[in-house]
Amino acid sequence: MFCAFEGPPRIVRLHGTGAVLLPGEESFDELLASFDPPEHALRSLIRIDVDRISDSCGYGVPLMRFESGRSQYDDWVDSQVRTTGLDAYVAEKNAESIDGLPAIDRV
Repeated sequence: MFCAFEGPPRIVRLHGTGAVLLPGEESFDELLASFDPPEHALRSLIRIDVDRISDSCGYGVPLMRFESGRSQYDDWVDSQVRTTGLDAYVAEKNAESIDGLPAIDRV
C-alpha cells in the first residue's frame, strides 16, 4: 500500500504474490541495478507479481513533509558493525516475523 502524504489525498494498493530475492540468487543483481545504491547492508529484495491495482481516497491520511533524515540509524549500524556485527544482530533478532513465521534462510 502506498499513501500520498502531500498533494491530493490518494491511496494505492498493489495486490499480488511476493517473493524474497537474496544476494547471490538469480536476477538479484539485475533487479538491484534499478535502485539507488543502498547506504548499508542489504538483506533482500522483494519482487511482487502484481495481479490487481486498486486505489481509494486518502482522506484519512495526514499531510506530512520530509524535513531531514535522522542520524540514529546510521549511528546504530556503525555501532553494530564495530561491536558484535550486524549479521549477528540479524540472526538473533530477525529469526522470525512478528506473527511467528520463520525468517528467510540466508544460508
